[in-house]
This record gives sequence, structure tokens and C-alpha cells, in this order.
Amino acid sequence: MLAIFKEGLVNAPKELNSPSNDQRQHHHQNKHPLSEFLNSNPTAFSFSFGNDASLTFDPSSHTSSSPQRLFSSMDDIYCIFLGGLDNLCTLNKQYGLTKLANEPMFVIQAYKTLRDRGPYPAHSVLKELEGSFGFILYDLKSKTVFVSLGADGGVKLYWGIRPDGSVVISDNLMVIKSSCSKSFAPFPTGCMYHTEGGLMSFEHPNNKMKAMSRVDSEGVMCGATFKVDKYSKTTQTMTRVGSEANWATWGQGT
Repeated sequence: MLAIFKEGLVNAPKELNSPSNDQRQHHHQNKHPLSEFLNSNPTAFSFSFGNDASLTFDPSSHTSSSPQRLFSSMDDIYCIFLGGLDNLCTLNKQYGLTKLANEPMFVIQAYKTLRDRGPYPAHSVLKELEGSFGFILYDLKSKTVFVSLGADGGVKLYWGIRPDGSVVISDNLMVIKSSCSKSFAPFPTGCMYHTEGGLMSFEHPNNKMKAMSRVDSEGVMCGATFKVDKYSKTTQTMTRVGSEANWATWGQGT
């Protein structure tokens, strides 16, 4: 799967930009990730939202050795889901969904519940998900991006910054490398990113994230990886302004 968001729509941590990277001087040498993905995945589906965002996935790429890829949309909310939830039936019942609702349908409903009513902190909901998963959600009306990756490491995601400042998120490492040069890193497991809340751990929501320097096999500095700083605390919160834009209990501690 692949998602591209224009600069400003996703404000990735500044450490994701490689300090040794001169990619902005070689803008035209970097391949466009969408074109590259579609060329290598001719059966892929692609959804573009003007110049703001694009979402692409290939359901046929699911094999016995790779996780399933699913897509759903509802009320201008779009979700690509990678992997599976072992307790999906229980979650569907809890959120009033039918037994036929798949993983991205559940994620959309959980997001709408948090966005509009906010009964639980977002990290508490993610902690309830059992299985190997990663997902990218885009709320078109509020221009909100929500990304999360499970804690067990069974599914991998990568994110990077292109020369034009746009952010690319994918499970395809080669697409990330060719479009973002050295300014990329694995998306941290057990973490979530929200347009307004930024990057945080849903496993350890009271602790800040810290950037860890990363070098490639040639000794060149790449975009930093991010891990939980167990010795620091955060007071990150999200103030509710309107149901279309904010989650009332985003980032609050347990």
C-alpha cells in the first residue's frame, strides 16, 4: 500500500530528514512514488484527492507470505488496512457493527466514535486491537491523517520525506527509498500518528518519543528512527474544537 500527503498535511518529525541528504538539489532524480507503485502493481487501485493526498493499494499482492490488504470508505473517510485483527468479531460487536464488517470498516467506525464523541483516549482503543496490523486513514472533510502500526512487528511500514516536502508512507521499502533518498525510516511499532496530535506511542502514551540516529550500510546518515523515551513524560493533549476536526481525549494519559 502507498499513501502520499502534501507538505503540511502531515508534519513528520524533522529528524526524518537525513542531515546528509542533498535530495532537494536533485529533485528531478527522485522517482515519483505513485507512478513507480502503479507501474509495478498494474492491478492496484488509486484514489487521489486533488493535490492534498493519494491512497493506493493492490489487493492482489496478498500471498501466503505477505499480509492481506483491505480498503474501505465511508462518509468521506478512507482507510487502507494491512494485516488482520484476531479479535475483530468482538470489536465489531462492541462498536455495533455487523459480523461482515472487515478491519478497515472497524477502524473507520472507531475513528468516527473518537472524533465525534471521544469516550476513550485514542491509545486505549488501539491497545484493544489484537493481531498484526498497520493502517492509514484519511478524513477528507477535516484533512486529517491517522496512521498506526501494531506492536508485534508482524507488519512493517516505512515513511519518508520527498524533495518537495510531501510525506510518503508505504509497506514497500523500495518505493520509499527511490522517492525519498535517505530521508526515510521504519514507522515505529506500537505507535500512531495523528495530524493534530503528532507521533506518539499507544503502548506508552505518557512517555515522549525520541529520535535515534541511523546510518545505512555505506555509513551515510539516514532519517532517524523513533523510540519511546522511558525516562521522559509528556502532557500532550488535544483540545476539542469541533467534531469534524478534533478528538476530545487525544493523547490523555491512563
